[in-house]
Amino acid sequence: MIPMSAFNAMLVPIIAGMILLAIGFNFRDKNVGVFAMWIGMLLILATVVFRILAKLNESI
Repeated sequence: MIPMSAFNAMLVPIIAGMILLAIGFNFRDKNVGVFAMWIGMLLILATVVFRILAKLNESI
């Protein structure tokens, strides 16, 4: 089981990324909407990659 502080540290960027995706999708016809979708996807992807690398480093 992961500690609550690590869970919150993962949850905040994922929620922020989802909010940016939703905002970007609503404004997808403007450049700022496309940029928001890019940033949202990068936040979610970076959180997942960071967690995978942390687990891989833990097992070594």
